[in-house]
Amino acid sequence: MNTKTVKVCLLGASLDTGNMGVSALASGTVTSVINCFPGAEVFLLDYGYEPARYKVHGPNGPMSVELVNIRFSKKIYLSNNIARLLLTAMLGRLLPETWRCRMLAKNPSLRRLLDADVIASIAGGDSFSDIYGLPRLLYVALPQLLALQLKKPLVLLPQTLGPFKGAVAKYIAGYIMRTAVAVYSRDKNSFDEAGALLGDRKGKLTFSHDMAFAMEPSAPAPERLQGIPLGDGRPLVGLNVSGLLLMGGYTRDNMFGLKASYPELIRRIVLYFVQQKGARVVLVPHVFGNQGEGDPPACEQVFRELSGQCDGRLHVLQGAFNQHEIKHVIGRCDFFLGARMHACIAAVSQGVPAVCMAYSRKFAGVLESIGSGDLVVDLRACDLDQAMAAIDRLYAARTSLSDSLKKTIPGVRDGVLRLFLTPTLGLSRSNGPAAASPRPHLAP
Repeated sequence: MNTKTVKVCLLGASLDTGNMGVSALASGTVTSVINCFPGAEVFLLDYGYEPARYKVHGPNGPMSVELVNIRFSKKIYLSNNIARLLLTAMLGRLLPETWRCRMLAKNPSLRRLLDADVIASIAGGDSFSDIYGLPRLLYVALPQLLALQLKKPLVLLPQTLGPFKGAVAKYIAGYIMRTAVAVYSRDKNSFDEAGALLGDRKGKLTFSHDMAFAMEPSAPAPERLQGIPLGDGRPLVGLNVSGLLLMGGYTRDNMFGLKASYPELIRRIVLYFVQQKGARVVLVPHVFGNQGEGDPPACEQVFRELSGQCDGRLHVLQGAFNQHEIKHVIGRCDFFLGARMHACIAAVSQGVPAVCMAYSRKFAGVLESIGSGDLVVDLRACDLDQAMAAIDRLYAARTSLSDSLKKTIPGVRDGVLRLFLTPTLGLSRSNGPAAASPRPHLAP
């Protein structure tokens, strides 16, 4: 019997950025791999100054995940510089296979990639696009191009694909998708856009739910939740305050074109639940960091401005928490609202109804894929009164919404957990016992 360990390399996901959405994607992917192949090894290839190891909580306990760091730098002499790695891989293609393998194996980063059975890219969930600019797309595409130059099987994991506005972006994305062994989309818009670029190769395009649905929650130490009222009899409403939206986007001038004033909407939400519904509200950060778009300063600002009007029923989650711990806290809420999509996924994946305050198309696509598109309130289309009316309606229906989610989510989670058994990925089940049978390819 073949007992070779399955080795999976994950691109475009990190466990140290402070962005719990990206960390949730990485953790969910690791959980899916281990569910399919319990003895598998998963490692990250990502930009960073130093190698590292991280702990991920899976269904059978903690797992260690290594970061193989590469550099995006003008220092071309660095052996792990992405430009140098790409050049070396391209030169290797000119050599006979035996010489090629010997030359490439001399580089530690390339040696690790060559040892992987499959290389899977998730591009931060929504960065395989030029919506954030062509440089951002190149940044996430270069490691994928490296995998292809090394003749390794590349899989694009479920993510938002596109939009691609420029000709260069369309060429790069089209080349990567046509050359990959499998491409997954997590929403219908992405499915259609990717299909147009794939042309006669669209048969390799498959729908799958977001990888974060597979991530396990993990309870933080009880003392770290002191001051957060859990189970005191009042409804507990979780509210993720996005530092990115509070500052007006990266350009600080309402770059996402919101019709509703986000700061005013947050104020009205807090006062609505505390003063009209008698609930407690806990402000929950999901992107950590005290500068730029970090959520903790935004949560603290809202708390300072409104706590005097809330009769002790406004609270803020303080301190650093990992993605598993944040998911646990969100799962203790009776109702949740957020403008960070993966904060909302953390809620609905545990049966907690969540109002997804959208600033891009990705929210609708992901929520529609689980039959919960009505949970999305698009702030680009709704004014303050319309947004609050939708929130009021959804809160009134929270019990039925929760019941519906609890029926739907087990099937969604099961599909994500079995993704790496899909035959096109080429991973042999003889490498270890798998938890379930392969799922078929599905269209959205």
